[in-house]
Amino acid sequence: MYRVVIPTRLDSTRLPGKALIDIAGHPMVYWVWCRARESDASEVIIATDNETIASVMRDYGADVVMTRSDHDSGTDRVAEVVSQRGWHDDDVLVNLQGDEPLMPSVNIDQVARELLSHPDAAMATLSEPISSIDELSNPAVVKVVASDEGRALYFSRAAIPFPRDGAVCEQHILATARRHVGLYAYRCGFLRRYITWQPSAIEQLEKLEQLRALSHGQTIRVVAAEASSPIGVDTQADLDGVRRLIEQ
Repeated sequence: MYRVVIPTRLDSTRLPGKALIDIAGHPMVYWVWCRARESDASEVIIATDNETIASVMRDYGADVVMTRSDHDSGTDRVAEVVSQRGWHDDDVLVNLQGDEPLMPSVNIDQVARELLSHPDAAMATLSEPISSIDELSNPAVVKVVASDEGRALYFSRAAIPFPRDGAVCEQHILATARRHVGLYAYRCGFLRRYITWQPSAIEQLEKLEQLRALSHGQTIRVVAAEASSPIGVDTQADLDGVRRLIEQ
């Protein structure tokens, strides 16, 4: 058994009011909620600090938890839900970001199963192939390197692994490199500890929260995504693409 929490806020630098932007007659966060409800989760919760989002989603029948407005990240917002609901340290939840209206529900189930089947791990996440050198070089695309046993070794915005000799063929590089899919499963006890830790030096450099967990010696499971995960909605171009797909 596991739960899904969808942290969402109204403010967005690149797309103001992003959570409530209309897509095929419904706000974006509605579609994210639908993806979560298609999964096997026992509960799906919207976590927000915005009364308008809360009211809109309650009208759809969603379970909404009001959170503080001073959170630095969605992870902190999810941790507040854990505290408010009083969930057990061993309980598992999935953090589904509020700008992922096309996330396949099979991936939500998969990342939860991965953590449930590895009691030694604090987190689980997904990866998928990188399709081009341009994608590998793009700092907006987060890359992950994992051990043969499926433990995360490092996440980076840089091109990793890097071919030292420079003569490795493109096909071989792309066969090795993996894109990180920003879908996480956590144990509630880990989240309670995580929010007490200061951001690590590498986290501050890369601007990647998961590096805080690695810096504190936590195990993050990484598994190949069962279904391709379209990128989230960060720009107008992303939004236009999602609208086309959903309207079809």
